Amino acid sequence: MHFITNLFSKHPADVGETYLQHMAMAFGFGAKMIGSGLACLVHGIFPFFCVSTGSQTVTKLHDKMVAHRNQSCQEGPQPAR
Repeated sequence: MHFITNLFSKHPADVGETYLQHMAMAFGFGAKMIGSGLACLVHGIFPFFCVSTGSQTVTKLHDKMVAHRNQSCQEGPQPAR
């Protein structure tokens, strides 16, 4: 049973999050990537639309992940709210 629990908790703990915090972050990132991906598809057909949406999203998500991870790793896991 400990093996199963570890599967769900090890990576979130490694990045300074609880399971629920990690799930919320991943869902938020995923939703933004889906929206940006759709904008990239539109841009492929209409090159004058969504000119920088994809690159801006990648930059913002990268910055948020790195900044959040650095902060979380220094503070350790936070209790779920």
